[in-house]
Amino acid sequence: MNVLVIGGGAREHALCRALSLDPDVTALHCAPGNAGIAQVAQTHPVDQLDGGAVAELAVALGAEFVIVGPEAPLVAGVADAVRERGIPVFGPSGRAAQLEGSKAFAKDVMAAAGVPTARSYVCTTADEAATALDAFGAPYVVKDDGLAAGKGVVVTADLQAALDHAASCERVVIEEYLDGPEVSLFAVTDGTTVVPLQPAQDFKRAYDNDEGPNTGGMGAYSPLPWADPKLVDEVMETVLQPTVDELRRRGTPFSGLLYAGLAITSRGVRVIEFNARFGDPETQVVLARLKTPLNGLLHAAATGRLADFPTLRWREGAAVTVVIAAEGYPEAPRSGDPITGLAEAEAADGTAYVLHAGTVLADDGAVLSAGGRVLSVTATGKDLPQARERAYAATARITLAGSHHRTDIAAAV
Repeated sequence: MNVLVIGGGAREHALCRALSLDPDVTALHCAPGNAGIAQVAQTHPVDQLDGGAVAELAVALGAEFVIVGPEAPLVAGVADAVRERGIPVFGPSGRAAQLEGSKAFAKDVMAAAGVPTARSYVCTTADEAATALDAFGAPYVVKDDGLAAGKGVVVTADLQAALDHAASCERVVIEEYLDGPEVSLFAVTDGTTVVPLQPAQDFKRAYDNDEGPNTGGMGAYSPLPWADPKLVDEVMETVLQPTVDELRRRGTPFSGLLYAGLAITSRGVRVIEFNARFGDPETQVVLARLKTPLNGLLHAAATGRLADFPTLRWREGAAVTVVIAAEGYPEAPRSGDPITGLAEAEAADGTAYVLHAGTVLADDGAVLSAGGRVLSVTATGKDLPQARERAYAATARITLAGSHHRTDIAAAV
């Protein structure tokens, strides 16, 4: 099958890597891609927010299947434009992607579906925000209603910081603080059938010990040995299936990847947020453990055949990913610095490898940084300690001036 992946981050590199190992994939393209993706797929320049341009590229390439990776193209309706050309697409419609594009919309869907989540207020004025913050008290949780690349959430004990963040957004959702560990659970769905993947945990804060500002994610691991074995079944029953059913009831069926960010609180599981696509960096560790060929799973969802798809198979062991970020990330990341040691970081047996996020190729063939989160170093092992050791050993072989990474990913498990 001729497959086109839209996007150019570490998530898309992880997808392309998995697809390149799938014998059913005979041709693999990615647009716009990055320096690492170019090693496993043919890359093409495109404005990934332009549905017409993406659809034209898919037709020109003879693509038989398109996978839309990032949230912004999904919310912009890129998947709709490709479907209109008769090409199967993995990714929800623009309307259904509002589950991530608008936190207020997501809260409305959850309320209608009876999905457990934090109590919240939607605020559009400074007075409304002040009243909501006073009602909940510290720690304050303030979320930009729209897309913010994983950085639109402020959790703080500082009331003024919470008010300032609310004032910087046109509309915010202010929530009660949810205690307990966080879990990410992906599910593939065709709008009716829901197939959960394995849970993972990511690390949002920029620095060790969960200090510093929120980021798009600084690392992740899977599986979660501390989690209740019944967690996935519970989330399927109380969160994922009801949400998919509610969206279908509204005439807005959700087909693609439904990501539930969860808090395991003292009062039970609560949804922190939904995403309408694979999450980064959790995708890196979940796909590292998935033994079932990826293309068949995603194509079955895109074509409404998920109910007949075989039970997923998983590799034994564990996976850990460590994100290397550019100097100044997340506030003002520096770009254009050369990266060395990439080949040395890759294990010959495939147990450690590097996924590119923000990289470009220079004219002389050098790999340069071109974003905030630059690389995801991913490793597998018989257990979490071994996977973690391999991930950090590989990370140590990479040089990027001024870069930083967390040293405590999966350390406390």
